[in-house]
Amino acid sequence: MSDIEFSHFQSLKKAVQDKYLETHSPSYNDISKWKGIDIIYFQEDLRQKAKGNISEKTFYTYFKNNSQEKTPRIDMLNLLSVYAGYSSWFDFKKKNPISTDSENSNPSAQAETSAEKANDINKTEQSPVRVIETPPLSVDNQAFDEINRNINFNNPEQNFLKRYLWLGISAFLFAVVLILVFYDNLFYKKYTYAFTDADRNSSIKGELDVKIIRENESPILFKVKPNSPFVYETKSKKLKMIISSPFYKTDEVIRDLTNAPESENIELKPNDYAIQLFYYSKSIKDFKKKTEQLNRLISDKALIYQVVDSDIYGIETMDKQKYISLVTLPTTSLENLEVIDSQMKNGKIVMIKFKITDDENTK
Repeated sequence: MSDIEFSHFQSLKKAVQDKYLETHSPSYNDISKWKGIDIIYFQEDLRQKAKGNISEKTFYTYFKNNSQEKTPRIDMLNLLSVYAGYSSWFDFKKKNPISTDSENSNPSAQAETSAEKANDINKTEQSPVRVIETPPLSVDNQAFDEINRNINFNNPEQNFLKRYLWLGISAFLFAVVLILVFYDNLFYKKYTYAFTDADRNSSIKGELDVKIIRENESPILFKVKPNSPFVYETKSKKLKMIISSPFYKTDEVIRDLTNAPESENIELKPNDYAIQLFYYSKSIKDFKKKTEQLNRLISDKALIYQVVDSDIYGIETMDKQKYISLVTLPTTSLENLEVIDSQMKNGKIVMIKFKITDDENTK
């Protein structure tokens, strides 16, 4: 990527910022300081005016942190150019030229450099080529004759024994390798666990986290897809797993696998407060009712985190009222809101962790 291309992109970001400020009043005028609800408002305005969208990750990569001097894909550049009032990225660059110093501005220096290169070539061509002669290698024929006398090529019985001895050793080594490779697999056993809702007696429709706890080892985390069983292979005689989900209470399951069945059904108790939070955040179309219910459900001192899909900006915080404003806005981003975790205390939700999934291809 050339410096001039990156300079054009910096100019485009300024044009996008100015275009948005014409009709909106974000928390900061500087686009690199926008976060949370400011980004969501901008995404919505971009959808309406340019009929396209950029993901939260793209925004953080190119608008908030661009130390690596990268530019987005050409389709993203075209989209931003249209939003700023141009027909395309090419049109924006054409109408906003950037002057740069060129090496051609000093023809005398260029001519001097060319002359120096030509002189170097001439010196190389005129330099004499030295040929280094190496003396011929002497061969001690007496040593070869002595080796040949010690080798008996005419003993078929000895060659036969050597051949079969090597075949026997090779077969033995191959058998040892096979035993080492498949030894553990002979003692592994497969177990299948299905999960159901304890109150509704139905399969779990959300994603589950299953953490396997093993003695003197770090835990292993598995993701179980909705309506799918968890299959685990082990040669151990004991199994300890912790099952968690945003909408179900965390459960610890311990099994003695000595005589355990290969298939089992495990019931999970729903987290009613988490389900209510999800329902009131996404499903109700009556915004007044939604606001009242969320006010009642969430503590005034609740800690609310938005997980951002960015390597630099991992988590941002907001207060209760900003969260309620976010989920009561009729924006398309709300369709991609996902509650990751929540905690309650004394009948109130005191912690919410959520994210808005990538919707860059949404039109």
